[in-house]
Amino acid sequence: MKVILLSAFSLAMAFVEATVVVYLRKLYFPGNFIFPIDVSAIPSQVLAIEWIREACTIIMLLVIAVLAGKKFQDKFAYFIYSFAIWDIFYYIWLRIMISWPSSLMTWDVLFLIPITWVSPVLAPVLVSCTMIALAIVILRASRQKIIHSEWILLISSVVLFYISFVWDYSFLLLKKGFLVKFTELTINPALLNAISNYTPTTYHWEIFILAEILALLAIFSFYKRTKSKRRTHKREIS
Repeated sequence: MKVILLSAFSLAMAFVEATVVVYLRKLYFPGNFIFPIDVSAIPSQVLAIEWIREACTIIMLLVIAVLAGKKFQDKFAYFIYSFAIWDIFYYIWLRIMISWPSSLMTWDVLFLIPITWVSPVLAPVLVSCTMIALAIVILRASRQKIIHSEWILLISSVVLFYISFVWDYSFLLLKKGFLVKFTELTINPALLNAISNYTPTTYHWEIFILAEILALLAIFSFYKRTKSKRRTHKREIS
């Protein structure tokens, strides 16, 4: 029942998130939304507010996961499950509403926290599918704990996923610098100009694939170990 309710929440939240994007595109990019994205068309105050809005989105997903789970591991599973459903249906709703993305290889701005994440749509969709698989495996064996080696694999995969998403923008930051003045809600003009002329051409799939392998190894390790323990437990009972 919890999974059903979390799914409903994530579906609704994805729709709200998609409608915000639709409004922003209608207001500031009425023609087409392709790279390079002229972010100078968006007031700096709105960009800063978008950054805060995204942070609030993550907080909402965290809160619902904390309320749903009892143990840390269950809370973690509920969070990644909700996040993944939200992320996948975000793209589904956009496809239904504005026929975007045109394909899974369409480039997208994924997040602005703490710096801009960019990749083809396929990448976050694959990550979300992996997160759903991990959440299901954890919840089916909630009595079993994720061991240290599995946590190391998972954390390493998260770091590599993140690097693959922010690689290009990280170099932009090094060249132009980054500054957000929350008291004034303004962003460094030099960085805005660099972003407005940025067109992604190559995604670092090699880093992404390595991250995916590490995540799948962690899932397989946990599944195999917990399955073996369940078999042993059944034999002891019989």
